[in-house]
Amino acid sequence: MQYRTVGRTGITVSHYQFGAMSFGALGNRDHDDCVRIIHRALDAGINTIDTADIYSSGESETIVGKALAGRRDDVVLATKCYWPMGRDVNQRGLSRRWIVKALDNSLRRLGTDYIDIYYMHKPDLATDVEESLSAMNDLVSAGKIRTVAVSTFPADRIVEAQWVASKRRLTPPRAEQPPYSVFVRGIERDVLPVCARYGMGVFVWGPLNSGWLTGKYARGQELPEGSRGQRWSANQAKNWNDERTPVQRKHDLVDTLTKVAREAGLSLTHLAMAFSHEHPAVTSTIIGPRTMEQLDDLLASADVRLDTATLDAIDALVPPGVNVDNDADSGWIAPWITNSAMRRR
Repeated sequence: MQYRTVGRTGITVSHYQFGAMSFGALGNRDHDDCVRIIHRALDAGINTIDTADIYSSGESETIVGKALAGRRDDVVLATKCYWPMGRDVNQRGLSRRWIVKALDNSLRRLGTDYIDIYYMHKPDLATDVEESLSAMNDLVSAGKIRTVAVSTFPADRIVEAQWVASKRRLTPPRAEQPPYSVFVRGIERDVLPVCARYGMGVFVWGPLNSGWLTGKYARGQELPEGSRGQRWSANQAKNWNDERTPVQRKHDLVDTLTKVAREAGLSLTHLAMAFSHEHPAVTSTIIGPRTMEQLDDLLASADVRLDTATLDAIDALVPPGVNVDNDADSGWIAPWITNSAMRRR
């Protein structure tokens, strides 16, 4: 396993990070099996675990806490806040009130007294970024978090956060967590260059595009039982065989990419994983196995590198800076695009 430094923080993380989103009610419900999978990943050299309060309504954090008993100091631990965690209208977002409470809840579930990397999970347009960063700054001073980070923030929001932190002398975000894969390259246009400019680490998620880049979604067939596509991609499932949707474009690309992978002597999964960390601005890739078999296959791709000819072939199929399905794959869509009331008098 290779390791890289997170921007200029001095924190070293593994080439692959372990993402626990598929542990709990939304995926693997067997806590003991999940703990074994996490231990296998740690034994293989992965030193960073990523979760969030929203993953299975806190169950993922509870499982991670069990797995880290006696091993906490050996792990760079990351979690997040933003999404609703109850019916109370204030149990969500990035207000100071909720950030402080959400962190305490996460610390309890994880069985630890500090978080190494704490993310603002999505932009919160109802809260000034200064309010959020001020709360984060106080939590850093209190020793409850080590590093402030953001997830799926567009480039302009990252710049704003950096500017506000500098002007108000607050702890700035040191890392960003965006979606990135062969099918999702939009961040190459601005997010990755902005992160590089500010010396931020970049931890990319979705390198397999919810399973698309494993080749397991066959054209004209139902979604595989238990697959992420079946569990989470309701819109894709609804339009699975509609030739007018980006789904069919992905089917076409998978067919061609499988040939590209074969010519490179790789499986499609390993081609996709290797692509996810070829960009120089990417620090590490988050993997999200649900089973031990999936983990072992992903670990086998850790040292794979792609040659220039293979990268050029990928560029010819999906140009740099392009998302195949922009709406579904961008991670965050500004409400002034989706909400007509914000575009009309």
